Amino acid sequence: MTRRREVGSIKSFVLGAALAAGLATAAQADDNKLALSGFATITTDYMFRSISNSEERPAAQAEFDLTYGIFYAGMWGSNTAFGDGIELDYYAGITPKWKNITFNFGGLYYTFPGASEIDYFEALAGATWTAGAWTLNIRDYFSPDNFQFFDESNAIEGSVAYAFSGKLFNFFSPTISGTLGFQSFEVNANDYTYWNAGLTLGFMERWSADVRYYDTDYNDAECFAQSGGRNNCDARVVGAIKATF
Repeated sequence: MTRRREVGSIKSFVLGAALAAGLATAAQADDNKLALSGFATITTDYMFRSISNSEERPAAQAEFDLTYGIFYAGMWGSNTAFGDGIELDYYAGITPKWKNITFNFGGLYYTFPGASEIDYFEALAGATWTAGAWTLNIRDYFSPDNFQFFDESNAIEGSVAYAFSGKLFNFFSPTISGTLGFQSFEVNANDYTYWNAGLTLGFMERWSADVRYYDTDYNDAECFAQSGGRNNCDARVVGAIKATF
């Protein structure tokens, strides 16, 4: 059930959108300040597009981001079920703005020490619209050779979030959010739909707790072909604690 034609058309749309946004926006000169930020997370499962990448085991994750105006670069790491048990991802891009829409055009390189034969690249194009308590986001990820096994792949997903103005128990700042996405592969795996929905509680300015439900429409055999495990795509609730700095 591969969708080669659809992947090609989405790729053309992404490149066209990137060009249009680049022509429609200028660099925000007033924001040209170098800034370093990051976060650390402990989660009960490492979920990637609603599939477990840690064989349903807990994961420790960290991210470091460097920004300068509309430019950004960073790296992200986690324990995983692949290679030597470590995943290190590197990324860079731009985030031009137009009114209350922030665009995001960049690239991500996924690496797995000890198993470089599955390292792969994805091009990202996305846009985020904010108005009051609402945030809407759409993203498209295209890879010319996903995991060096699935050939071309494309994932398109949309998210919505609502941040409540009051505090729960005069301590937590709650936000509800959800994501719906569709992942297609050229060969060796079936396309699938994935989704999640959950509650995030911010507290003490730099901390948050998240409880989220994940699921896909894969059956056991399809899940095994894509992830190497029959239960990695099952519905589950995942909890996470995150600290930012």
